[in-house]
Amino acid sequence: MTSVVITDIGELVSFEPERPVRHDAAVVLVDGIVAWVGDAADAPAADSRVDARGGAVIPGFVDSHSHLVFAGDRADEYAARMAGQSYSAGGIRSTVAATRAAPDDELRARLAALVAQARAQGTTTLEIKSGYGLTVADEQRALRLAREVTDETTFLGAHVVPAEYASDRGAYVDLVCGPMLESCAPHARWVDVFIDSGAFTVDEARRILQAGRDAGLGLRVHAGQLAADGGVALAVELGAASVDHCTHLTDADVAALADSATVATLLPLVEFSTRQPYPDARRLLDAGVQIAIATDCNPGSNFSSSMPLAVALAVREMGVTPLEALEAATVGGARALRRSGVGEVRVGSSGGVVVLDAPSHSWLAYRPGVPLVREVVGGVR
Repeated sequence: MTSVVITDIGELVSFEPERPVRHDAAVVLVDGIVAWVGDAADAPAADSRVDARGGAVIPGFVDSHSHLVFAGDRADEYAARMAGQSYSAGGIRSTVAATRAAPDDELRARLAALVAQARAQGTTTLEIKSGYGLTVADEQRALRLAREVTDETTFLGAHVVPAEYASDRGAYVDLVCGPMLESCAPHARWVDVFIDSGAFTVDEARRILQAGRDAGLGLRVHAGQLAADGGVALAVELGAASVDHCTHLTDADVAALADSATVATLLPLVEFSTRQPYPDARRLLDAGVQIAIATDCNPGSNFSSSMPLAVALAVREMGVTPLEALEAATVGGARALRRSGVGEVRVGSSGGVVVLDAPSHSWLAYRPGVPLVREVVGGVR
């Protein structure tokens, strides 16, 4: 066993219930798992030492929503949006074509680079979806590659209806619920559906989610990105772990979320990249809804894996404090994945810790865009 002690911590954000923020603290990890948290003067000896140099220490970020297995880019689409063109889900099909044509090694190399970028910004737990293959073989391939880097893999065959099924949506839903699900389920923990006018209806989503649940997968839902589309009510009804986007919500949606265990995962980088309205996180928190913050890193609506920037945007645009935003990006993400032992710094936690080049967690919002992650210690798949 190998132990490391982190000392000279300016501020420790542990999210321990009795003492979420503390000063003059130290942390000991053994083989990447937190073994001791307490006052610096009482810290036990360890094999090695990390000097935080007065910097803040926070839990590793839990990014519970990303799409990292793809080829190509959509920079031209982004430029068109910035020139005034509105966002729609249709651009996904261009990424599908590029991804289908790419060999495994190309996809694997892109994925490894994106994961490394995320970790350099403090992300230690990462969910990755399929959804850019939309054939049985290509969806299975995406999940196999994603499983090489994370245990949190999500089958998103229901991302959009591919071009070859444009005139027969029912046949594609049959494929997703049948042969595609059968092939992909062994490589996935979750099933997801994109509910949107350019993607799938609530009725189609219900059928796909129920099929995924019958195959042993947990449920996640994309809903409310462009309109209040009924997807939140479906997610709550079916007991989904998370409903993601939640930009447009009715009062009934908020009440349903507050009375459920379904996490509302907010994706502020998408609003930044699409010039859409931001979700009202304050409204959700005041109603008693558990929120998470994630990146939704993807080649179309947001090509950023920066959890620190997502935190900064949440504070600037969504009505939350820096501590509430950080909690949503760590504890909230863990709850969205129904994971214990990540998103906190307490004895037994295995999600890793992040040493900031800043004296307080509030600097994540105070200095947006600045690389404040000095070191990442530990972490999980």
